[in-house]
Amino acid sequence: MTILTTEQVLSAFKNRKSCRYYDANRKISDQDFNFILELGRLSPSSVGSEPWKFIVLQDPKLREAIKPFSWGMATSLDTASHIVVILAKKNARYDTEFMLEGIKRRGVTEPDAIEATLKKYKDFQANDMKTLDNERALFDWCSKQTYIALGNMMTGAAMVGIDSCPIEGFNYAEMNRVLSEAGLFDPKEWGVSVAVTFGYRTQEIAQKARRPQEDVVIWAK
Repeated sequence: MTILTTEQVLSAFKNRKSCRYYDANRKISDQDFNFILELGRLSPSSVGSEPWKFIVLQDPKLREAIKPFSWGMATSLDTASHIVVILAKKNARYDTEFMLEGIKRRGVTEPDAIEATLKKYKDFQANDMKTLDNERALFDWCSKQTYIALGNMMTGAAMVGIDSCPIEGFNYAEMNRVLSEAGLFDPKEWGVSVAVTFGYRTQEIAQKARRPQEDVVIWAK
């Protein structure tokens, strides 16, 4: 495994800036974009649930269809090399087939071990997170996991010289409607969490003012 230096990693982080204006003539290669998607797939998630799906919007007609309500992508819908909409799982209760599949995927297959794991998940959702009987809370919990994948995809892209921008600036009801009606997902099972654009910047982007390092609190006794 290749180990990057701290300077190399920090350089990529500092160069990663939210890109609004992309070069329409420069496209990300299939190899590089598959790399970005793989970073999302390999991302960590709470209890290993991996409650995400990645929709890559390359169809010009579909991009045109979301224009009226996607104000956060107004300057990049026509120029971004790739646009990804990340979905989050709905109703990911401890006792659903979705969660059971995740448990088995991690190698827990013995009936007693599965039962013990599900018991822990039930306690986690009912008492620790208090999300068990609230569909919105369950969806928000899954959405939190998609943001881990989002961050990894953008950071990894920056490390290979590809720009990106996270997008929440759109009407969620309309985005869910248009994409589900296009047959891209079942709205009973999945919902739009966040979007992200990728490509190559056309101009330098001003450095964002950051909070001071003093805001980091280290408590040690």
